[in-house]
Amino acid sequence: MELKDRGIRVNTLSPGAVDTPIIDGQFKSKDEADGARAFFAGITPLGRIGRPEEMASAILFLASDDSSYSTGIDLVADGGITQV
Repeated sequence: MELKDRGIRVNTLSPGAVDTPIIDGQFKSKDEADGARAFFAGITPLGRIGRPEEMASAILFLASDDSSYSTGIDLVADGGITQV
């Protein structure tokens, strides 16, 4: 609300697990990283983890005029995990 008079909208994206090299860096071996991917896919209702381009599309939506009537929202892109 503080920024509305300046025409600034504030929205956030809350992603679920996303398949990026960060996952590989979190574990000692490729097998452990692949196990983490499988675990996250298994607990996600859509049955997989997100792709970077899916997060980019969500961010692009928030930054575009297509979301011009949205402010103060948190767009959750997590494959349904927060709904379980």
